[in-house]
Amino acid sequence: MVKPSRSYRVFQGVNGVVLSLVVLVTLYPFVNIVARSFSGERQIRAGEVTLWPKGFNLTTYKIVFQDSMFWRNYGNTVFYTVVATAVAMALTTCYAYVLSKKQLKGRTALVGIAVFTMFFTGGLIPQYVLITSLGLKNSVWAIALPNAISVFNLLVMKAFFESLPTELEEAAQIDGLSTYGILFRIVLPLSKAVVATMVLFYSVSFWNSWFSAFLYMDSTDLMPVTVYLRNLIQGATGGSNAGAGTEQLSQVGANIQAVTIVLTALPILCVYPFVQRYFVSGVMLGAVKG
Repeated sequence: MVKPSRSYRVFQGVNGVVLSLVVLVTLYPFVNIVARSFSGERQIRAGEVTLWPKGFNLTTYKIVFQDSMFWRNYGNTVFYTVVATAVAMALTTCYAYVLSKKQLKGRTALVGIAVFTMFFTGGLIPQYVLITSLGLKNSVWAIALPNAISVFNLLVMKAFFESLPTELEEAAQIDGLSTYGILFRIVLPLSKAVVATMVLFYSVSFWNSWFSAFLYMDSTDLMPVTVYLRNLIQGATGGSNAGAGTEQLSQVGANIQAVTIVLTALPILCVYPFVQRYFVSGVMLGAVKG
C-alpha cells in the first residue's frame, strides 16, 4: 500500500476543515429555527436565542396541537401529497419513456410542446376558469392535475431512459413482452435511482404547496396544513387569535414562523434520509452521457 504524501495529507486536513465549516454554516439556520420554536417571547424579541432554546415555552405548539382543525388539515396534506405524487409519477414516467424513443414519429414536436410550457402559461384567471368549468374545485384533482408534470423532471427522466441499453428492450421484445411489460418489468426496476429522486422532488413540491388549495378549496376542512399555518401566522401577526389571551398571542406572534417551519419541514426531513442515497445518482445518471 502506497503511503500518502505529506502534501496529500495536508490537503485532506484542509479539505476536512473547510467541509466541516460548510456543514456548520449550513446547519446553523436550521438549529436556530428549532431553538426559536421552543423559546420564550422576551428572549426571541431580544435576540438572545442562538443554538439553544431560552425561556423554554411550548405555548405555540400547544395551541396548534390542541386544534382539531390542524390535524384535519395535516391529514389533507398527507392525502393530497400521496395522490398528487402518484399521479405525477405515472404521467411523467410514461411521457418520459415515450420521449426517450428516438424512432418515435413526432418526437421533436412532443418535446417542443413540453418545453413550451416551461416559458408560457395560460395565466391564473384562465386556469381558474378551466378548473372550475371541469368541476375539479374542492377536490384533490384541482391540486394534482394542473401540476402533474414538471418539465424539468420530465427531461431528467427522459435522459435517464435514453442512457439505458437498448439491447435489453430488444431482448425483452423477442421474449414477447409488450411495451408496458418492458416498462414495468425491465426499465423501471433499473431506474430506482431516478424514480426515487423524482418522487422526492414531487412530494416536496406538493407538500409545501398552498396556493392551489387556497384558490380551489372553499372549505377550511379541505385545506392543507400549509394554509392552516399561513392563517395562523396572519392571525398572530395581525393581532387577532380567537380563544387566545394577550400573553398567548404575544408568544404565538413571536415564534409562529419558527414553529411553522419545523412542523412543515419535519415529515420531509424524516423521509429524506431513506431516498438520499438515490438522489445524487438519480440526477447525475439522468444528466451525464457515456
